[in-house]
Amino acid sequence: MIKRSIPNLFTLGNLYCGFLSIGFAADGQVRNAAILILIGMMLDSMDGRLARVLGVQTQLGKELDSLADIVTFGAAPSYLVYCTQFSNEGLLGLAIAGLFPLFGAYRLARFNVTPIATSLKYFTGVPITAAGGLVAFLTLFGDRIPQIVMITIFIALAFLMVSKIKIPSFKDIPIPKYGTLVTLFLGYALYLVWHAKKEQWPFFIYIAIPLYIFFIFFQFIKSKKKHSGQQNQKPRRFRLKRKS
Repeated sequence: MIKRSIPNLFTLGNLYCGFLSIGFAADGQVRNAAILILIGMMLDSMDGRLARVLGVQTQLGKELDSLADIVTFGAAPSYLVYCTQFSNEGLLGLAIAGLFPLFGAYRLARFNVTPIATSLKYFTGVPITAAGGLVAFLTLFGDRIPQIVMITIFIALAFLMVSKIKIPSFKDIPIPKYGTLVTLFLGYALYLVWHAKKEQWPFFIYIAIPLYIFFIFFQFIKSKKKHSGQQNQKPRRFRLKRKS
């Protein structure tokens, strides 16, 4: 029972990060709100892999993951962008920001009914996790990116989620899910640590960096075990017996 609950706990942690992100964005702590979405991305990359490693993949876990993704990578990024970019646009800004979770929910529903063999090869449309994570990452640089550029990217990602564009899934490659985007975030975090004063660091960097380092270590150990297991499996040799 406990073994089955471990991946779901990571999924619920992802969902809670989305909720906390909305709360921090409402409080004006934009950087912490964005980092919470990226922490949710890290947790999202762990739950499925843990379920496969532990052999406890369930339909409940799959549905729970989709529900969590709608909040953390749909509602939270859209509210974050609304607070930083659209808050002065009134109902129009609210309506545009609302497109992101709507299109993201449709994208998730379409993915859930896609045959597994197809989803292993490619994604149809940009995954909501990647889209929401990219919006959160760009928000960290909101003071350096022109508003029109940020708004254009946000709207483009919303429509790309429901597009028919085929994107390679790379599920067979042993790297963290959406690892490139999170690695860029790590680089940004290290930049802050190097140039900023301790009091200026976003609080959740203290959680995000150790969490990602732990996951990299977990991936390394898992790949080592898999590699050693393949080496121990020696191929059998068959000899043909001569007929007397």
